[in-house]
Amino acid sequence: MQGLSPHGAISIANDQSAELARAIDSLMADEHTAPAFVSSVNLIAATKIEDVLAERLGADRVFRFGRDAAIPMSTSLDDDTTVGHDRLLSCLGAYATTGDATIVIDAGTCVTIDFIDGTGVFHGGAIAPGLAMMLNAMHQGTAALPHVEVKLPDPARGSFGRDTAHAMQLGVFGMVRGAARYLAELYADAYAAYPRIAATGGDAEALFTNDDLVERIDPNLQLVGIAHAAALNVQREEAGDSSDDDNDDGEANPMRLGRANRLLGTEIDDADGDADLESKPDPDDDL
Repeated sequence: MQGLSPHGAISIANDQSAELARAIDSLMADEHTAPAFVSSVNLIAATKIEDVLAERLGADRVFRFGRDAAIPMSTSLDDDTTVGHDRLLSCLGAYATTGDATIVIDAGTCVTIDFIDGTGVFHGGAIAPGLAMMLNAMHQGTAALPHVEVKLPDPARGSFGRDTAHAMQLGVFGMVRGAARYLAELYADAYAAYPRIAATGGDAEALFTNDDLVERIDPNLQLVGIAHAAALNVQREEAGDSSDDDNDDGEANPMRLGRANRLLGTEIDDADGDADLESKPDPDDDL
């Protein structure tokens, strides 16, 4: 697939409105007609981001997934209204990249380990606490365990925790890596084939660099999914799949994207509490 590689991704805390505005001004300097797509599991933060974008770009060029734009992915879930858009978009990004069955490990505030099959159907997965959450829970839930920052345990210190902080670090890293291996085997058994495995999220590199379980670490996987979903929404609109601003089934209608003058411009991802900005990709680039 061409034209969907993230370029110039910037991570900005979602309470830094002025910095976000400056970044948008910089990214959009030569793209005054490009739309922006927003995905967030934090509705308060998403609204703030949309306000900044609307002020810079115009409200008619700001689109939020789930409201204005659909995430074009089939699922086998019992109830797909509760699944986070971050999980769907990361899996969409993985499938757009590999075209194959893939396990997606997203290691952020929480760790999600999800599965998308070889036909692009999202089957769900597992959710577990992230590294910082586990460390904080041990500190807050006990009388003696200290507050410990997330830090890759020093291999030179060996396999046994030499002090309490070291033992806690070994424990949380082992929990996430162990969960990834256990669930990968579980999913492979259910699928009757071993899928590809990709990792993303803020802690992915610390957890899985040089780990033989994970074949690809892509910190921008969700942005790839956003770009892919945006493109498919526009293609669907151009094909005339919809005729109203609201679909009969209540799903987001891509027709609103018809007001966008360009296919892709800036994608904003706030799934982990930060805004990740992506400038318009080069149509000649390959993933």
